[in-house]
Amino acid sequence: MRSLICYVSVHHGNTKKVAEAMAQELGAECIPVKELKAKDIAPYDLIGFGSGIYFSKHHRSLLDAIDTLPPATGKRAFVFSTAGFPAGKFMFHRALKTKLRQKGFIIAGEFSCRGLDTYKIFGTFGGMNKGHPDENDIKKAQESVKGIAKNLP
Repeated sequence: MRSLICYVSVHHGNTKKVAEAMAQELGAECIPVKELKAKDIAPYDLIGFGSGIYFSKHHRSLLDAIDTLPPATGKRAFVFSTAGFPAGKFMFHRALKTKLRQKGFIIAGEFSCRGLDTYKIFGTFGGMNKGHPDENDIKKAQESVKGIAKNLP
């Protein structure tokens, strides 16, 4: 199975760390979103899309990149994120999943974990979720993609 993971990691490398761990588990290619536009996604059986969460959504550049993709009817995708506020974490995936479904992707799973957040007031105190994603978060990310891949037809 050929897999690709596309991510945006802006501030602390939280999402890049998770994306690279998932890629290692799957033996996948791992690229930043800026490389997605030039990428032919046809050869891939599974594609992961993720970023940090900004104002309750994935990073704008990831959402915009989905618009540039050709139709992907029946292609499998998964969604992942790192967030300062993990409560209701999968509700933050709604906009990205909607865009992917509109392109024809089938959502095969999702994952989210805490990440260091230094936005506004949190930066004054050194940030929230220091040390995250940690070893346990990375292990859960790898287990998540392993399960997603195992359940593919």
